[in-house]
Amino acid sequence: MAGHSKWKNIQHRKGAQDAKRGKIFTKLAKEITVAARLGGGDLESNARLRTAVLKARANSMPRDNIERAMKKGTGDLEAEQYVERVYEGYGPGGAAVLVECLTDNINRTVADVRHAFTKFGGNLGTEGSVGFMFHKKGTVVYQRSKVKDFETLFEIALEAGADDVKDEDDVVEIICAPEAFNELKETLDKTGLEADVAEIMRVPENYSALDRDKAVTMQKLIDWLEDNDDVQNVYHNAAMPE
Repeated sequence: MAGHSKWKNIQHRKGAQDAKRGKIFTKLAKEITVAARLGGGDLESNARLRTAVLKARANSMPRDNIERAMKKGTGDLEAEQYVERVYEGYGPGGAAVLVECLTDNINRTVADVRHAFTKFGGNLGTEGSVGFMFHKKGTVVYQRSKVKDFETLFEIALEAGADDVKDEDDVVEIICAPEAFNELKETLDKTGLEADVAEIMRVPENYSALDRDKAVTMQKLIDWLEDNDDVQNVYHNAAMPE
């Protein structure tokens, strides 16, 4: 983990997302549509939909886009039929990579993902090859400079269902079980702090340190995958040097 900064990784991710705002909206809309199709259009009873809408709002997605995506999921508007797929593999230096996809063409998607791994010196693995290294966690992250009263935030987070609150690598990271995420996020929002990251994500059990050259290639793999319209999320356990 020497030289690894979680905040640097978050900054890079946010910068990449901001540069691809239209593409991010498309991916958020897909998730909202699928969540509504699987669990209905009621935000109160559909936790996955509620989480997807929260994420869309956090990314400044227009209300009309959100409502349109929900209507596609509930059948009020015509929509493509997306299938969920998770692909697992190893990137440069042996770092574990997990790719979540929503696609209307599985053959196209798996071919694209396999090509990306090969192109950047990794290899696509079989189901279960790296998935066991990651666990779904609700995650809220603040840049440390935003948090003026850490002790108060710590107490509020624990009372709202957080499992852990970490103050390290220039960020405050709050972790909870997926089912506790929505209530935790709503409680934290009342503090007035704006989160830099707030979503349910797959968190690795441990990290694999990469040297600079491997890290550069790894970042190219991540960027290439995230630029693919069928890819929703890319998770990895690479510790990137600053």
